[in-house]
Amino acid sequence: MWSKTQDLTKGPVLPGIIKYTIPIIITSVLQLLFNACDLVVVGNYCGEVSVAAVGATGSLTNLFVNFFIGFSVGAGVTVAHGLGSQDDEEVHQAVHTSVLLSVVFGTLLTVAGFLCCETFLRWMGTPENVLPLSAVYMKIYFSGSIFVMLYNFVASIIRADGDTKSPLFFLMISGCVNVVLNVIFVTVFHMDVAGVALATLISQVLSAVLVVIALIKRKDSCRLYISNLKIYKEQLFEIIRVGLPAGIQSTVFAMSNVIIQSSVNSFGDMFMSGAAAAGSIDGFVYGAMNAFQQTSVNYVAQNTGARNPIRVKKVFWLCLACVSAVGILLGLSVYSGGPWLLSIYIKDSPQAISSGVIRMTYVALPYFLCGIMEVITGAIRGMGSSLPPMIISVIGVCGIRMVWLFTVFKMFHNPHVLYASYPVSWIITGVLLLVVFFKIYKLNFSNELNA
Repeated sequence: MWSKTQDLTKGPVLPGIIKYTIPIIITSVLQLLFNACDLVVVGNYCGEVSVAAVGATGSLTNLFVNFFIGFSVGAGVTVAHGLGSQDDEEVHQAVHTSVLLSVVFGTLLTVAGFLCCETFLRWMGTPENVLPLSAVYMKIYFSGSIFVMLYNFVASIIRADGDTKSPLFFLMISGCVNVVLNVIFVTVFHMDVAGVALATLISQVLSAVLVVIALIKRKDSCRLYISNLKIYKEQLFEIIRVGLPAGIQSTVFAMSNVIIQSSVNSFGDMFMSGAAAAGSIDGFVYGAMNAFQQTSVNYVAQNTGARNPIRVKKVFWLCLACVSAVGILLGLSVYSGGPWLLSIYIKDSPQAISSGVIRMTYVALPYFLCGIMEVITGAIRGMGSSLPPMIISVIGVCGIRMVWLFTVFKMFHNPHVLYASYPVSWIITGVLLLVVFFKIYKLNFSNELNA
């Protein structure tokens, strides 16, 4: 039986990576299954307009949420560095700063979400028959922002200490509650998209409460003492130094997706419905690959704190190999079963299913390229350098997509050209990030490598 925590600076690397990553993959898949339940329930009981309404909110909620969640990366890296260097005081201060910071960010996010959601939905060209339902979904969702932030920050702390199983257990509980409430609110109380949003809100509250209780009950330096909650200046600056670029990168990514969603909206509500369903399915591939990014962040961070460059490089190459294998396998599986998978979400529109298959061709099938890019980014952040991958990713991914949309897509206005911007941007950005990784690696470990 596996123990909950791992010392990421010791033991065989490949078995350790697999042991650490599997619970994160299961967590991501379950989280996506529970989120997909929103679309499936709405699609089966409310129709394609409701599916489009929920789907239209995805890129916009990510625009708001991902900026603040980026700081949880900074929190995890700061805690992991302290654990690797065995500095209990640094870990204690990082934990308490992170938890209080998550509450502050959650409050800001609630206000911003309520004030701006309808305006942004209109800017995205959301059809008038879809917009009211989308706005209702978003306002209810943003009501739980504090709990979303708490869960993500505390889960990041727990994973930095080598425990990937506790967040999985808590998600299983809250996710099952979400599924049950989805069905009750939509089929019994006929609440449409408001029902699935409310179910999501309640499950977010539950997962946050469970993960905070787990942190309070810990017996190591990561233990949370509510009475000791305080913003420690040095830890705050370190969290911001790593987390702010990660948050900006996530936000700019989300902005590019908002603009792409606007282009998707231009093809009508049936196309939006298919794209939303395909995006939900693609998410399972991304979730599995993103687990290796989280592994690379925390493995590299702890071993950077322990000053072990050989282990850092070994972790890096093994994570790249694993994410490529998983991405190729899942991408092929999703693409080959595309029409059948889409039919689970959409019952009343063959045209919507066809539009979803187009997205899968250009996103799900080559998604391993995105996974490679994410692992390299995670490794660079794990070494404490968050600004370079932000700059490269913003220019390489977002910049290329924006140029593509306003040049190539404008000349050839069709879905195939629109979605082709994804793999093109992943390839160029991945190559640039690989060069940056080795430069930062040599700079970071120059003393150890020259010894």
